[in-house]
Amino acid sequence: MARARASAAMRIDHAQVDGRRIRFGVRPGDPSRLPLLLLNGLGANIELMQPFVDALPACTIVMFDVPGVGGSPTPSSPYRVGSVARLAERLLDQLGIGNADVLGVSWGGVIAQEFALRNPVRCRRLVLAATATGALMVPGHPAALVKMITPRRYLDREHSRRVAGEIYGGDFRRDDKLHEHTMRHIRFESRSGYYMQLAAAFGWTSVPWLWMLRQPTLIMAGEDDPIVPPVNAQIMAWLIPDSRVAMLDCGHLFLITRPDASGRHVDDFLREPRAREGAQSGRRRQPSRTTKP
Repeated sequence: MARARASAAMRIDHAQVDGRRIRFGVRPGDPSRLPLLLLNGLGANIELMQPFVDALPACTIVMFDVPGVGGSPTPSSPYRVGSVARLAERLLDQLGIGNADVLGVSWGGVIAQEFALRNPVRCRRLVLAATATGALMVPGHPAALVKMITPRRYLDREHSRRVAGEIYGGDFRRDDKLHEHTMRHIRFESRSGYYMQLAAAFGWTSVPWLWMLRQPTLIMAGEDDPIVPPVNAQIMAWLIPDSRVAMLDCGHLFLITRPDASGRHVDDFLREPRAREGAQSGRRRQPSRTTKP
C-alpha cells in the first residue's frame, strides 16, 4: 500500500552561493526529522524527482540545480566534484540547516559520496541510488553509455522515446507512456552546462577512501540498469563499513518509476533508531530485494 502523499509543495527560489546563482527547492516536512539533501543526476533538474519527493511526505527535502542545469546559469569556467559538494554545504548554511541526511542518485551519487567524506558529522546517513565509484567501476553497456555522451535525449523528444529503454532499462522497456510522463518535467539549460557536468567527474573515484565513510549507508540499485550495472552496488557495500544493499526490479530511474517502493526503502532506513544504528555499526547487512512497486 502506498504511503500518504505530502500536501506541501516544493518552494523554488534562487540564491547566490559561492558567487554562483543557484536555483534551489525546499519541500517542507516534519521539523522534528532531519532534512534530506537530494542530489540529482546528469542533466536532471529539480522537477524530475517530483514522484520520489511525493513518496517521502515526512521529511523536509532540499534540492538544487547544479551550475548549467535547469534554472542554474551555465558557469564561465568548469568545476569539479568537490566544488559541487561545497555548493551543497554553503546552500545548507544559507538555509540554516546544520546536520542532514543525504541522498545522491546516479551522477548525484558521486557528489553525495564526496559530501559524506567531507562532512562526517554533518551527514548523518547516506543513500546512494543507481550510482558507483566513478572512474574505477564496472562500466555500463556501451550502447547506453554512448548515448549519454551528448544531451540529445533531452533535446530531441522522438530520439529520446526511441532510446529510453536502451538507456534506462527497467520499466522504460515496457511502458511507452512512461517516457512522455518523465520528459515533461525536463528543463534543459545548455549543451555546455551538460558537458561541464559530465566533465566534472572525469577521473574522479571514491575507491581509495570509501572505507573511511562511517555513515550508515543504504545502497540502492536496479536489476536492469544499463548505465550502472548492479554489481557496482555490491562492490560499494563491500567497501563501505556500515552499509546494506536494496535491489529493485527495475532500471536506472527506479526512484521515478517506482517511487513508492523506493520511498519505503529510504524512509524506513532514515527512521531506524540510533540504538540499532550503533549496535550494527561496522557489520554487513543482508541485501533486500523489491520485485513489485
